[in-house]
Amino acid sequence: MNEVIENMITRRSIRGFKPELPPQELIDQIMKAGTYAPTGRGGQSPIMVCVTNKDVRDHLAAWNGRIMGTKPDFDPFYGGPVVIVVLADRSVPTHVYDGSLVMGNMLNAAHALGLGAVWIHRAKEEFDSPEGKALLREWGIEGDYEGIGHCVIGYPAVPEQAAKPRKADYIRYVR
Repeated sequence: MNEVIENMITRRSIRGFKPELPPQELIDQIMKAGTYAPTGRGGQSPIMVCVTNKDVRDHLAAWNGRIMGTKPDFDPFYGGPVVIVVLADRSVPTHVYDGSLVMGNMLNAAHALGLGAVWIHRAKEEFDSPEGKALLREWGIEGDYEGIGHCVIGYPAVPEQAAKPRKADYIRYVR
C-alpha cells in the first residue's frame, strides 16, 4: 500500500502523552504540513499558534476544561506538551473547512513522524470570548478569527487503540 495512505489509515487519536517536548524540528515539520493543506481558492485563511510554554499551555487546558464542564483536575489536552491552536479568518466563506484541513494535515504529519496527536475542540468558544480576543491581541493577532481546534502533539504515553470497524455503508458508488 502507498506509504501516505497507510499513514492515514493507521493514525489514531492519542489520549495520553509523555511530558517531554518533541524536538523543534519535528514541530516545525508538522506545522509546515499544516500550511500545505488545501484551502478554498488557495486563500490560506487559517493561522496556527504553537504553544510550548507550559504556563500558557496549562492555562489553555484549564480554560478548555471549564468550557467542557469537567472537574478542575482533568486535563482535556491529555498531558500533551505542544498545543497548536488553529484559527481561521471568518471573512472567508470556507474558513471552517480550511482550518479543518490544516488540522487533518497536522494530525497525519505527527503520526508520520512517530508522534501522537489529538484534535481537541472548544477553540471556537475560547476565542469567541472576551478573554480569547484579548489573548489573540496579546499574541499579535488582529482580525476576526474563529477557533477551529487545538492540535495537541507529543510522545504517546498510551498504546494506540485499534480502529473501529468501518461501517458497512460508508462507501457508495453511482456508476
